[in-house]
Amino acid sequence: MSDLPVDALGAAWLASTYKIAPVAPLLVLSQAGKRRATEISDGRRLETYPEVMRPAATLAAHLQFHLRYEVVHLEFLARLFGQAGPQPVQTWVESEPTGQYARRAAFLYEWLTGDLLQVPERLAGGYVDAIDPDKQVAASADQIVKVRRWRINDNLPGTRHFCPMVARSEGVDQAMSLDVGQLLLGLREEFGEDLLLRAAAWMTLRESKASFAIEGEGSQATRIQRFADVMARRTGQGASPLAEAELADLQQQILGKTTLTRFGIRQSPVFVGETSAYQEVVHYVAPVAGDVPEMMAGLRTFLAKTQGQSSVMRSAVAAFGFVYIHPLADGNGRLHRFLINDVLRRDGVVSEPIILPVSAVISADSSERRAYDRILDTVSQPLMEAVRDHVSFSPLHTTYADGVVSNLAFDGELLARPAWRYPDLGRHVEYLAAILTRTVSEQMRAESRYLRRQARARAALKEVVEMPDVQADRVLRSIEQNDGSLSNVLRKEMSVLDEAGIWEAVVDAVRHAWLLEKEGDTLVAALYGPERSGHR
Repeated sequence: MSDLPVDALGAAWLASTYKIAPVAPLLVLSQAGKRRATEISDGRRLETYPEVMRPAATLAAHLQFHLRYEVVHLEFLARLFGQAGPQPVQTWVESEPTGQYARRAAFLYEWLTGDLLQVPERLAGGYVDAIDPDKQVAASADQIVKVRRWRINDNLPGTRHFCPMVARSEGVDQAMSLDVGQLLLGLREEFGEDLLLRAAAWMTLRESKASFAIEGEGSQATRIQRFADVMARRTGQGASPLAEAELADLQQQILGKTTLTRFGIRQSPVFVGETSAYQEVVHYVAPVAGDVPEMMAGLRTFLAKTQGQSSVMRSAVAAFGFVYIHPLADGNGRLHRFLINDVLRRDGVVSEPIILPVSAVISADSSERRAYDRILDTVSQPLMEAVRDHVSFSPLHTTYADGVVSNLAFDGELLARPAWRYPDLGRHVEYLAAILTRTVSEQMRAESRYLRRQARARAALKEVVEMPDVQADRVLRSIEQNDGSLSNVLRKEMSVLDEAGIWEAVVDAVRHAWLLEKEGDTLVAALYGPERSGHR
């Protein structure tokens, strides 16, 4: 599917006419043709309409077409209104003061630009929604605000400073319908509540370790344990972690000793990248520090206005919206993944003390990590293509109020701001739904099976020789690691195992218990086999 159709209608016509190139691609492209048709490619739709539906060659006519037939694209409209100015919309609403599309356009103009239009004296008409909730995620019904000025139901889910788009599609709707609670109920029925609760501590530690591994810091044992402790204590507890005071406190607890002189909302520029051949490679430039407080307020508003809707969607927007805002000088990645569990816990989907080890799936292998990077790139890559020429590094370094020393110079904030404010997160919702499904059905199921397997083996071992659990676990590991042979270390430390027939009976009992978990052993062995069992 090409970027813009040759005989474009709606937003595509406006983009071509006004030379507007949004960072997030238009999700719906419309064109004139012989007959009505729909083509879907890579998550975008190409809609063909018969000639009779062609609008007049004016901004008002094609904007009405966009509002009526397409998915409202906030970033595009922000750029359009910024370029065209107020007059086309002002003229339109004056000529059609009772028209719903003229009133919607006037409302959106004011909402996106912060500038006021003149309200016609004869303005009238029934209240209509600002956006179509059947086409994109909107505010919950009890959060809609009636705007008397334009007789509009303000059902936008965020604020003008941050309002992510989640367009409805078959894939997004399926992802939003995922019932994580039902998946967990299946685990409870299979393994029992007690075993899942015993697994909770390991799941929390596994999530912490995997979260660090994603950032290339998987060997930081003290920091891993500290983050695990924070997750266990803070997930779903107290005020929202997106509140400024809570965010600062969380950051301080997670980071521990640091060179930062101020916690919470950063006072410095930040980018995501790497150093290659002594040169900085920039993958993403985050919003300028001055924009961050209002953007975070917008993210909090999104969660407030979508209360009661899909928890999968809400956790995806919270987590990925957070990481694109990048509000902290350090610790953004860990907090980004922490938010997934926090929203699910607050929404009542995941009960305490369960922590879903989503990072364990993300970091499972190189292909999973690439998939995670690709979903982040859906926003960062097109943004960098648009603003890369505005990124440079000064020979002089600046020390900022939060203790960060940086020489990043970025002068493309006006170009980047609409993309920062209105990211398209539909694919992120689909991605997270797939990750959550695999987390419960694969990672947590394998963890539970492993614990049940070990519990059965431990009980079988004690039928032969009674011993404390700590010693029993050492024996089990030794059987796995030494292929059933009695090690010299165990022979010296537990002489009873060297008595005639005892070791053979122990090995036979343990292996028989393990056979009960034969189904699924491939995944269990991969995750918890002898070479990985040292952490236990």
